[in-house]
Amino acid sequence: MIASAKDVFIVGADITEFHGMFSKGEGQIAEMLEQVHGIFNAIEDLPFPTVTAINGLALGGGCEVTLTTDFRVMGDKAKIGLPETKLGILPGWGGCVRLPRIVGADNAIEWIAGGTENRADAALKMGAVDAVVPNEQLEAAALDILARANRGELDYQARRDEKTGPLKLNPIEQMMVFETAKGYVAGKAGPHYPAPIEAIKVIQKGAGEERGRAQAIEAKAFAKLALTDVCYNLVGLFLNDQVVKKKAGKYEKQAQPVKQSAVLGAGIMGGVSPTRAPPRARRS
Repeated sequence: MIASAKDVFIVGADITEFHGMFSKGEGQIAEMLEQVHGIFNAIEDLPFPTVTAINGLALGGGCEVTLTTDFRVMGDKAKIGLPETKLGILPGWGGCVRLPRIVGADNAIEWIAGGTENRADAALKMGAVDAVVPNEQLEAAALDILARANRGELDYQARRDEKTGPLKLNPIEQMMVFETAKGYVAGKAGPHYPAPIEAIKVIQKGAGEERGRAQAIEAKAFAKLALTDVCYNLVGLFLNDQVVKKKAGKYEKQAQPVKQSAVLGAGIMGGVSPTRAPPRARRS
């Protein structure tokens, strides 16, 4: 069982490291991705059933950790998602490979291209998790799933076979899913945000491949996007936003209670009474 003793599960990678990491070039990025894939694949290939107990936020790389295990149990107040496209990249630690094989390509595209944080009820309905329980019951529920898998009541090996093999879509189904999705997402994202469309292409290219080849396709696309100006600027905007929020939080603590307020107006609109129309211009 993989679990967290903190209020959150894993909120993802440290985004403050992105600019420095990505500046090292495509080779270093590829090496980093290869190392993470090795760790995550080792978890997925453990010789016994595995389960993740998601007690809080599981975002980005945190979500990708949960996808390595055979089963997932989620607290009813937790959220899960892959927001990487909002930073100009795509899920590079197996998210584009594992999620479509767990929830289906169309559902995975919705999560990945949209970069959404998803509530527990939505994750359960989609099939991203196997159960939703109150947080105080999370560990017991996860251990119960492990016990049932060890008794042979749950086929964890079948789960792994689905995650490590090709997507179960014939060529016509693939064309319908991916081409429709690319047209829709392109209309929403516009020409200046390539990550959502690139994520769909990665899922499409890896659809007929085994795990290793599909992960290589994902890693190549991640490295390509990480070196773009769009990624650099979106990461910068995110970091600046975090700084502003942190400073605003400090000022909020210093603020005094508001007991009285007033509205000051200027110009034409400020000088017009709300109950009386402005004077008409005189004709000369």
